[in-house]
Amino acid sequence: MTGQNIVETEELTKKYGAQTAVNRLTLQIEEGEIFGFLGPNGAGKTTTILMLLGLTEPTSGKAAVIGFDPTREPFKVKEKVGYLPENVGFYDDMDARQNLRYIARLNRIPGEVTEKRIDYWLEMVGLSEEGSKKVGTYSKGMRQRLGIAEVLIKEPKLIFLDEPTIGLDPDGTNRMLDLIHSLSREKKMTLFLSSHLLDQVQRICDRVGIMINGKLVAMGPIEELAKKKLGLDQEDYTLEEIYMKYFKEA
Repeated sequence: MTGQNIVETEELTKKYGAQTAVNRLTLQIEEGEIFGFLGPNGAGKTTTILMLLGLTEPTSGKAAVIGFDPTREPFKVKEKVGYLPENVGFYDDMDARQNLRYIARLNRIPGEVTEKRIDYWLEMVGLSEEGSKKVGTYSKGMRQRLGIAEVLIKEPKLIFLDEPTIGLDPDGTNRMLDLIHSLSREKKMTLFLSSHLLDQVQRICDRVGIMINGKLVAMGPIEELAKKKLGLDQEDYTLEEIYMKYFKEA
């Protein structure tokens, strides 16, 4: 981590009629860190991500992503940011390499660079041998791994990951978590990870934020939250214990 913030929000709020989906959210995410974004369904996590990507406008408040306002400069944000939704869409009648070439063209990546990146990222996600197979034949886990490769083809500075290990077997999950860790530590990318799998979040995240009913009720390193909420000084705790404590008190 560099100590510089790559994401900043101030009083960021999103309302749908009388319902407040995100309520005065203020957070900072440091460049190069793995940030876990936690909360039950309907807590406002996806709405927050959509605002940070410039895909929906906030009702009030401010946000800066890589120095750009995602509401006023959404295309500049999209040039530098990747997003992996929970359900990834592809052209099923095309193979993996064709899908990745298409994404590369959309991002104006030169052809010679594209082919090197396709080879590299397919190898990194464990799909080198399946790169010429039509994506329509892929399992859920294979599609998820291809989704990671698709995000990485433009080598973004910041990646939003929504349940990235869903559908993966234990070996695939371990490879994915190792890849996320290496992207942060070796490639200096910033990872914003939304997941319900708290043991995985605890394993790789530098800090976490907990959203409940649209409000950020906690943010910080897991060990600090454990000390604050559970009174524990040693690693004799789980993130699930911390999460449930905040959830019950909300």
